[in-house]
Amino acid sequence: MPVLTDVISSLDALWPPDTAEDWDAVGTVCGEPDAPVRRVLFAVDPVPVVVEEAIAADVDLLVTHHPLYLRGTTTVATDTFKGRVVHSLIRHGIALHVAHTNADRADPGVSDALAGRLGLGADSPLVPLVPDPADPTGRRGLGRFGRLPAPMTLAALAEHAAARLPATAQGIRAAGDPDRTVRTLAVCGGSGDSLLERVRALGADAYLTADLRHHPASEAAETTAHTGSGPALLDAAHWATEHPWCEQAAGQLTAIAAESGWNLDVRVSGRVTDPWSTHAVMLR
Repeated sequence: MPVLTDVISSLDALWPPDTAEDWDAVGTVCGEPDAPVRRVLFAVDPVPVVVEEAIAADVDLLVTHHPLYLRGTTTVATDTFKGRVVHSLIRHGIALHVAHTNADRADPGVSDALAGRLGLGADSPLVPLVPDPADPTGRRGLGRFGRLPAPMTLAALAEHAAARLPATAQGIRAAGDPDRTVRTLAVCGGSGDSLLERVRALGADAYLTADLRHHPASEAAETTAHTGSGPALLDAAHWATEHPWCEQAAGQLTAIAAESGWNLDVRVSGRVTDPWSTHAVMLR
């Protein structure tokens, strides 16, 4: 049976901490280095409902994509939800480990899992939207760009994404001509409107990401309409674009456990932790 340091070493090999953004907070938040690890749970968010799931499943290690303390803290008092999370984890002997922008940049990374869900990479290679200059293979980096197995309209692609990604109240929003033919697609798990110009430069027919803000999306859509070139936009829930990584990561750790002879039970959280719970359409 592995101990926590054994498992963390394997996770750090998959998602090296030094590849994370300078502002990020990745790595182990709590946990005894020599504690045995029998069961691991992957999730997007380190929120109370996920911790409750981890406790009920009797896991020893919770691995999340989002950090618990991204901007630091001066307290773990239980009158805050983050403090209660820390106390609950320690009380039940559960370690917490975070792989955030280091998992975004990895090969395979968060956007590979998203692309795979949508069928990208099935018959042609994927390339990063922003390659990692430190990677001589050119496979690491932010976002992914590839060719769909078959062309489809923007409207059909939106329906396809809604069917293939985890269900959320938001669903999929699209900007552009619904009848436009899409052959190439760029994707970025999580918030990706900072990459809009890179997507345009690559000549992608469409771009699917999350958290598209009004002004960048409006400017991109108007530029495409004015010039006749540029990507259609698809906006999904942040959580939905990153949850596929949990399944990918669980598979990677399961393979490592098999190679190492570890008797490790690896699971993926079934809790939807997207903060939006209701969607009402405004009719006029």
